[in-house]
Amino acid sequence: MIYETVAAVDLGSNSFRLQVGRVVDDQIYPLDSLKEPVRLASGLMPDKRLDAAAQARALDALRRFGERLRGLDAGAVRAVATNTLRVAKNATEFLPLAEEALGFPIEIIAGREEARLIYIGASHSMPMATHKRLVVDIGGGSTEFIIGKRHEPQVMESLYMGCVSYTLRFFPDRKIDKKRLREAQIAAAKEIELIAHDYQRMGWKEAVGSSGTARAIADALELNGLNPNGESGITREGLDRLCALLVKAGSAEALDLPGIKGDRLPVFPGGVAIMSAIFEELGIERMTYADGALRLGVLYDLLGRFHHHDMRDSTVTQFRRRYQVEGDQVERVEATALSALAQLSGGAPSEADVQFLSWACRLHEIGISIAHNAYHKHGAYILTYADMPGFSKKDQARLAMLVLGHRGKLEKLNAIPAVDSAWKLIFCLRFAVLLHRTRDDRQLPSWRVKPLVSGFLIELPGEWLAANPWTAAALGEEASVWKQIGREYQVKSRPARKAE
Repeated sequence: MIYETVAAVDLGSNSFRLQVGRVVDDQIYPLDSLKEPVRLASGLMPDKRLDAAAQARALDALRRFGERLRGLDAGAVRAVATNTLRVAKNATEFLPLAEEALGFPIEIIAGREEARLIYIGASHSMPMATHKRLVVDIGGGSTEFIIGKRHEPQVMESLYMGCVSYTLRFFPDRKIDKKRLREAQIAAAKEIELIAHDYQRMGWKEAVGSSGTARAIADALELNGLNPNGESGITREGLDRLCALLVKAGSAEALDLPGIKGDRLPVFPGGVAIMSAIFEELGIERMTYADGALRLGVLYDLLGRFHHHDMRDSTVTQFRRRYQVEGDQVERVEATALSALAQLSGGAPSEADVQFLSWACRLHEIGISIAHNAYHKHGAYILTYADMPGFSKKDQARLAMLVLGHRGKLEKLNAIPAVDSAWKLIFCLRFAVLLHRTRDDRQLPSWRVKPLVSGFLIELPGEWLAANPWTAAALGEEASVWKQIGREYQVKSRPARKAE
């Protein structure tokens, strides 16, 4: 379905932001935006749990966003959470409260997925260019580095350093001196060293900063004439002058410079330290600024899904190629599994169920690339921990769970709620894999599957079951597996029909 109005919510480590846009001819035009300086990262306690005060600030902001989004369809809104909720140990407890406050699902996205979306947003807010760009986004808890061309990111990394976390770590009392600033710069430089060689080897023609930190630094340099020769954006010389002024003032609050907004001041020192380290380690002399970042990237990624250019489909295709999945077997299993899902759903399965079952079918054998023994476990591990562009952490976990559950005992999946449609998808995948164990194109008999109150019913021709004792025995074993978790799995023989 295509929507005229779409919205993105960014639960950042420093600020929560809402962007509402109007879709016209595959372009997104801003309609409304809201920003709340929640500073979620400052609520991370030493044990990596989010404290009550930060949670309260976050929920208040999300309720305000929810009021603005009221009336929009769920498919027109995408909410993403970044570094702080990636690392918070109580994120799973906080997330349902946050979703209730907002009124929409919230995805916790991986660092490289955040980087991909940032690049898409930045590239759509700048003039089209044929050269490579380096986009740097300093957030509250992480910093993303992306090299890309046009609207396509090519190299993506996310480093665990941000303006909130570095300000709290190196300037806890908001006091700045030369020693503290240098310590912050050195710490950031050590992180950047991990990626510097590969990035410099790939190269870029233009460096671009995005989001609040880059904007605040650029404004401070431009409005106060700190850049040489009146240049725009961020320059190395301008950064050096700004650092000297910060040290001389002794705190960001005492730095009386136009262009630095009040809500940005508390985290400004950490952002400046990280930016100066980026310039030093990557050999950057000048950086321009892009208005678009994560929120705009989320909107354009959402728009791509409307037009069936879902990045998740591309990722699944890449994984099949990378792990050398046998294509013919995947097609057999997918066709049978989707047919079973349609029967169990009265001919109208949900789009999400079709998507996840299709992806699980295409990837259920990726673990064979590691070892055939327990390959479903290897596959689930890959899908849990790999960078999968387009997928949220929740999506990856669900996909990994389907692959893990496609063979072996089912007690390992007892945490799945009894009413979750995942059980239906697991049944369909297991059933399809079982029917195609011969891995050839022999024609299957006419079969039917039906839902039961607490399980599933399979109807197969009696003559075919008698002629295929191996499969008949496997179906009997499968019934025992489902019985172990308290679910029915009935196999009913019936007079043979003409094969369909």
